[in-house]
Amino acid sequence: MSEVNLSGMTALSIGRGVTLNTASELEAALRHIGATRYHNHHPFHKLLHSGKLNKGQVQAWALNRYYYQSTIPLKDAMVMTRFRDRATRLEWRHRIEDHDGDVGSEGGIERWLKLTEGLGLDTAYVESTEGILPATRFAVEAYVHFCRDRSPLEAIASSLTELFAPSIHEERISGMLEHYNFVNNDTMSYFKRRLTQAPRDANFALHFVKEHATTPEQRAAVCNALIFKTNVLWVQLDALYHAYVEGHIPPGAFVPKEG
Repeated sequence: MSEVNLSGMTALSIGRGVTLNTASELEAALRHIGATRYHNHHPFHKLLHSGKLNKGQVQAWALNRYYYQSTIPLKDAMVMTRFRDRATRLEWRHRIEDHDGDVGSEGGIERWLKLTEGLGLDTAYVESTEGILPATRFAVEAYVHFCRDRSPLEAIASSLTELFAPSIHEERISGMLEHYNFVNNDTMSYFKRRLTQAPRDANFALHFVKEHATTPEQRAAVCNALIFKTNVLWVQLDALYHAYVEGHIPPGAFVPKEG
């Protein structure tokens, strides 16, 4: 695979003066972005996976992350509206079913509620999203707006964090099962299912952007869409760290009862 110099990458873009001339260079740039900016590098996740958080802090993470998980089908429905091409809509539609489930089949949102229930959170409270951090809500809504307002190519490109998801899921499953006596295999079922779903979704999205981003400008837009998405994930953990590790919980947000 081609190598690209992204030393000038900023918090917003791959930087000026970067020209991606081939699909191979695009993929190399995308993988570099994931390797350097994916939220597995965030200190909150390092605490979570190494057993350094208390139960209340894990509750706060699961509660806030629910808003992201439950909004993913809305985001994916938004992406579908961007395409007149039936084949693309058919391919994308299963993502909604993966999260919402179908008649007689459990989806990712139900699996996430198994986690929050197992952690002792009231399901009605979780689903209300009344206690989530303001930054969580703003970041997730920004993601939906991005997929609505930017080009269809960028909307699909923003999902490419799924390329890097299996490794964080594996780390999370093993780490949390090892370190926390308040989680078990059943409550971790969301992550186990994503080990097979995420690679399938990521492979389609990667093939799509490599095929349809045919100019250096389009390839840069694809990379910048992935940078945006890594920022969406990162800022949610910034807010969790500030509120529940450093102790600056904003008014009205969830206050753990268990330390």
